[in-house]
Amino acid sequence: MTTIGLLHPGSMGAAVGGQLVRKGHRVLWCPTGRSESTIDRATAAGLDAIDDLTALLGEAELVLSICPPAFAEHVARSASGYGGTWVEANAITPQKARRIAASLPASTVIDAGIVGSPPRGGKQPTLYLSGPAGTDAVREAFAATDVQTRVLGDQVGQASALKLSYSAYQKASRVLAAVSYGLAAEHGVDQELLDIAGKRPGSYLTETDYIPKTAARAWRWGPELIEAADMLSDAGLPDEMLRAAAAALARWKQVKDDGRMNVDQALEQLRRSAD
Repeated sequence: MTTIGLLHPGSMGAAVGGQLVRKGHRVLWCPTGRSESTIDRATAAGLDAIDDLTALLGEAELVLSICPPAFAEHVARSASGYGGTWVEANAITPQKARRIAASLPASTVIDAGIVGSPPRGGKQPTLYLSGPAGTDAVREAFAATDVQTRVLGDQVGQASALKLSYSAYQKASRVLAAVSYGLAAEHGVDQELLDIAGKRPGSYLTETDYIPKTAARAWRWGPELIEAADMLSDAGLPDEMLRAAAAALARWKQVKDDGRMNVDQALEQLRRSAD
């Protein structure tokens, strides 16, 4: 059994932590300053609460950082001096991942990226890993769980690059599908649009039920697309498309994981926010 720290149990983090608990590991988290919904998720996943972050870091052999990308560096700074294995599993640029690695010189830092839905209900996301050392320990921790692991190479930044390269397409495509459907609905030709899209198997345009899900995830997808846009800019590639998609998602920023919206309500929120 490995003692693992989890910073912090959001929707993805709590599900990942629950997989580790079921494997027999002890998973610690720090409830100080966290919301009631976070506490509920952590409790349901079987995580052990430790009120003091320093104490958590002192016990954890391995720490998973899974948080919104805007907070990744702050979370890493809070662990200054940590001497175990740090898994930087946030949707951040390779440059930011390398900065975090440099800020934790006592740690074995592994760059990581999670692709797929949270591991519940039979879903099996993949945790991609890269770094010069420590990946075997992470793979062993997740063996026989619903979180698959794959090592990409020995360079910090490779896993982050893959994660954002995929997010750049997948999340921006969801935004474009929502906007396109909203435009067709505005002119009363939405069913015709679906008929056309249905001739191309796998088109996001046909998945209108996903529009409220896109709205509910906007608060965390937007910052992720900004990270991807920054990566494109650093590579000399056009970044305007992703920044525009992030701006569209910002119109839904007040929704925040509200599963009660239907398609019409999500589109109305998208239109109202333009006023």
